[in-house]
Amino acid sequence: MDAVVKVMEDEGVKVAFGVPGAAILPLYDALQTSSIRHLSVRHEEGGTHAADGWARITGEPGISIGTSGPAGTNMITGLYTCLADSIPMICITGQSATNVLHKEAFQAVDIVSIAAPVCKWAYQVKETAQLPWAFREAFRVAREGRPGPVLLDLPINVQLGEDIEYDPDTDGPLEFMKPTANPRAIAKLLDMIEAAEHPVLLPGGGVIISEASDELVAVAEKLNVPVSPTYMGKGCIPEDHPLWAGTVGIQTTQRFANELFLESDLVVAIGARFGDRHTGDLETYRGDRKFVHIDISPEQLGRVFPADLGIVSDAKPALQMLLEQASQRELRDRDEWVDRLAELRGTLTRRTDFDNVPIKVPRVMGEVNDFFSPDTVFVTAIGLYQIWNGQFHLTYKPRHYLCCGQAGPLGWEVSACTGAKLAAPDKQVVGIVGDYSFQFMMEEVAVAVQYKVPFVLVMTNNGYMGLIRQAETNYDMNFQVGLAYEGPEGHPGVDHVMLMQAMGAEGIRVTEPDDIASAFEWAVKISNERQVPALVEIMTAPEDNAAMGKSIAHVKEFEPAPELVGAIADSDGPMPDIAG
Repeated sequence: MDAVVKVMEDEGVKVAFGVPGAAILPLYDALQTSSIRHLSVRHEEGGTHAADGWARITGEPGISIGTSGPAGTNMITGLYTCLADSIPMICITGQSATNVLHKEAFQAVDIVSIAAPVCKWAYQVKETAQLPWAFREAFRVAREGRPGPVLLDLPINVQLGEDIEYDPDTDGPLEFMKPTANPRAIAKLLDMIEAAEHPVLLPGGGVIISEASDELVAVAEKLNVPVSPTYMGKGCIPEDHPLWAGTVGIQTTQRFANELFLESDLVVAIGARFGDRHTGDLETYRGDRKFVHIDISPEQLGRVFPADLGIVSDAKPALQMLLEQASQRELRDRDEWVDRLAELRGTLTRRTDFDNVPIKVPRVMGEVNDFFSPDTVFVTAIGLYQIWNGQFHLTYKPRHYLCCGQAGPLGWEVSACTGAKLAAPDKQVVGIVGDYSFQFMMEEVAVAVQYKVPFVLVMTNNGYMGLIRQAETNYDMNFQVGLAYEGPEGHPGVDHVMLMQAMGAEGIRVTEPDDIASAFEWAVKISNERQVPALVEIMTAPEDNAAMGKSIAHVKEFEPAPELVGAIADSDGPMPDIAG
């Protein structure tokens, strides 16, 4: 297994997250003398989420290791999460000996077949001599095209086979392809932009994966066209830039973004997948506007609806080519369209200045924006707290807003914070969590404490499965979604501060809105001093609802706001909010 470790080191692996077990011990034996740092997680799913957080910061494959049987099945959620969001990860599992796999041996499960639907490649290595080449291929597959996860299954007899003569100096990472746009297609795209009255650029996560944020901003400024990133594209343009047009969607969205989009006549999507929580009702979303879809993956084009122009290309060369061609033309004036964006941003921005007790979550998100620097890395998963965060949080840099946008596994944040902080040790990392999501995988706090990985967790605790409670209102229900109960010493249910302290971390509870900023200051200070996670648990209004809807023209608002204008005002009124 020394050859495997040499390959991993040569591929740039610095950290691995795993759980040792009998069927994977030969690999661990080789890791003992490796430069690779290993963190023993408390659950294999936590290991995958930590590897995921590492990969979202670095852009390089994260590594998760487990033994046979349930170790591999515990990794499935993490594999699915990475596949859904195009995150490179390599999961390594131990396995029973090949001669007993058909005999129902202890913890012998066909993990390759189980994992295949949620992997780019799942493979069982059958011969010891295949090991270095299988690992080289795993890294290539994880990186190439639309990145994603790979699973390698290693039977114990393969790990224990005869030593391989392997010289890493004669080998190296395999090359992988990145498609580049046809110049004629880019010329046609530029013609369409120039012909449009109200064009919008729609960058997705593919722009961040491609490290193309600078090119995107340069193109937007050259063309003077508004930029509306998808939720996964947050950070590809600073959200104080005059061309930032907010995020369109039916949940994690700004009101002015939906309004501007509804007034557009051309949408240029770059590295975006037209997810259903972005588009909502497709008839409303498509309208009479034209669409251009640029994506690195050919199978993405036309998957949701046919585009007027499809271009297969990595985002970076496509944007570079577009900028080059635009620089050779005399471009039309778009000041009126950009002024319209400024008008909408000035009149359709939701409030955060609430003084209510219990605290309203928009106030929390406003305090987060005010306190933490633009260089902070934020991590969040799924729930009402995450929807509010998407609506209010301001992001200024790529790879500084990490969210499992498509799969949405509860409990993702703690482990993802651990991986992100290890990947960016000089940055402040902040996880935005809900009370229920935290409880899903709270044991992973112990990993960060053990290995001295400091970060801050900001919890909005409403004592509910808030997103499901809001969804149940569509059925006139309020069933089995409450989490509050009379806990120890009068605490409303689980005492999350005490849980943090029990694991060696820190925590503080906030009940008054004016105490939020000082709690953040305390958490950052003690987290850095002790090199452990610190929780700020904020008690929030139990039954507040987040703005959402079924179409981008019918997002139901629950707080007073400026009068609607334009296309939204002309709609048939709000439709029931949705969640799930």
